[in-house]
Amino acid sequence: MDNGTSYIFAGLAGDTSPGIEWVEKHMGIKLVVKSGLYRSVFGQGDWEPLTKGLPDAPEVRAITIHPHRPEVVYVATQDGPYRSDDHGDHWEKVVIPDHGLPMWSLLFHPADPRVMFAGYESAEIYRSDDAGERWHQLPVSVRFPDVTMPPQGIPAKRVLMMSGSIADQDELYASLEVGGLLRSLDGGEHWENLSHGQYLTDDTVDMHGVLASRLTPGTVTAICRVGMFRSIDRGDHWQRVPIEPLNEKGTTYCRCLREVPGMPTKLWLSGGGDFESNVGGLFHSEDGGLSWERVDIGHEVNSTLFAMSIDQRHTDRMVCASKKGQVFASADAGATWSAHALPSDADQVYCVATG
Repeated sequence: MDNGTSYIFAGLAGDTSPGIEWVEKHMGIKLVVKSGLYRSVFGQGDWEPLTKGLPDAPEVRAITIHPHRPEVVYVATQDGPYRSDDHGDHWEKVVIPDHGLPMWSLLFHPADPRVMFAGYESAEIYRSDDAGERWHQLPVSVRFPDVTMPPQGIPAKRVLMMSGSIADQDELYASLEVGGLLRSLDGGEHWENLSHGQYLTDDTVDMHGVLASRLTPGTVTAICRVGMFRSIDRGDHWQRVPIEPLNEKGTTYCRCLREVPGMPTKLWLSGGGDFESNVGGLFHSEDGGLSWERVDIGHEVNSTLFAMSIDQRHTDRMVCASKKGQVFASADAGATWSAHALPSDADQVYCVATG
């Protein structure tokens, strides 16, 4: 029975991929790795660290709550996925025959939550058809130069977000950071590169998210470090979606894209000026992603808004978080926001979830 209680989860992580030294040397970015998983009761604001059953110093890069059973929560860590059946009080490792790479994303298929997908570094994707009991690796064979991974060693091919079509259960998408966008039309047995038409500059297609519309089958929205793109033919062709720019290059670093459950015309986007930025922005669309307006949350944001989440049972409840540890919550569908800062040493927030 739904007692009206929702929880907020916040995960800390960082970047540990091969090529970090190149990024720090050539791009002047110091990539710090933090760790930890925190939980709060929605509307209360006090945070507690979650540790029981998790690996030491868990680097949590994704948090996913079951769409029908909110007590079931998954987190993606440097040691693969962990599952809780009691809102995060206790955790156990999910047995996946992976290669020991960090996990970055997990998807419950919107047409059937028993079908699940786990995304890793090196463009590895695993599938389960029995609610996470058994998993098998999908044959993702797309590699450079098919995806836009440069040869100099920038951290590569993390499956940062996946999305499935509600109209066709075999239609799947995966966004790669850094690398591009992939599509499968047969449930993951074959994949193809969609990294064309998403350029604004001569650069890699650094994709952060992808969303197959529940409103209009065939419509796909993808976000990246230089903005947003939209396709109406399952990714065969793309058009840029204008968004208020948040940096001097005239672009917006788009990081997290969400659709309001049960309301496919309503989309939310979080981002900022860049990966490391002191500017954060939240955007809202009322027309399925055709047009966007920036939302004033009533608080000064200290860095890129790296993550956001919408409660699937109580869709008026929303959460977004800045990379440097600010958490903002709304109980009225984004009309007003309250601040709930994490502990002072809890920065490098990579993901949030509420439910």
